[in-house]
Amino acid sequence: MVREEFVCDPIKDAALGVVEKPLTKWERVYNFGALRKLFIILVLAATWQAYAMWLGKGLLLPTLTATANALWVNVASGELLRRAWFSISVLLMGYGLGVALAGLFTAIAVSSRIGADFLETMTSMLNPLPAIALLPLALIWFGLGNGSMIFVLVHSVLWPVALNAHTGFRSVSNTLRMVGRNAGLRGARYIVSILIPAASGSILSGLKIGWAFAWRTLIAAELVFGATSNSGGLGWFIYVSKNELEIANVFAGLLTIILIGLFVENVIFRNIELMTVKKWGMQN
Repeated sequence: MVREEFVCDPIKDAALGVVEKPLTKWERVYNFGALRKLFIILVLAATWQAYAMWLGKGLLLPTLTATANALWVNVASGELLRRAWFSISVLLMGYGLGVALAGLFTAIAVSSRIGADFLETMTSMLNPLPAIALLPLALIWFGLGNGSMIFVLVHSVLWPVALNAHTGFRSVSNTLRMVGRNAGLRGARYIVSILIPAASGSILSGLKIGWAFAWRTLIAAELVFGATSNSGGLGWFIYVSKNELEIANVFAGLLTIILIGLFVENVIFRNIELMTVKKWGMQN
């Protein structure tokens, strides 16, 4: 039955014009973030190669091709892979322990006022303190070994992760908090079901910052003393190569550090972000 007060005149598709403008090939290519980043890397690589060739001083700045050749030689011999794995294994121990302690401190801070005061006080005092400044004390307390490295790594990870997580929890809206309480959630269930998803953006940012602080602290510490029983990581590889004036190897070690950083940021953390923050709708 057609109601008289509604008049529907059919309109042909051609009269509507263009409803959705199709993207051009350039626009479709430009929408891929990976391609945009690859373009930036290629421009930087070309600039490096051109400037090094113009400079013509391999002891100051080897070309990209010389660095790539040194990287291939050291990877093929297994030397660079052993150094990289040594650094990564120490990093994982320090990073994991630091994140665990940060989670514990943040849970205490969320649960009580005295815990929040404690965390705020400790982060105010210790977060500005460079981790590498604690290395002399770490050497006295733990000796020349992985214990000292892990100590400074925990310090570099703990405070930024805890600070970002606590800030994220405090920024959770009262509406979500009331929803959790009305649902009967208390304690750990309240934190896991309500606070962590709502604060996931800040937590992930803290994990990224903690990773970056830990990675550069580790390399700096290895440059100072990073060999134990004739073993060492990427920082020690760079230090030894510099003493032997193998500057191409120095840049190969630096390039390895950069590549590992790109992989962690764009593969590991990117996938974590897709499975948590974006999936829960906490980030566009």
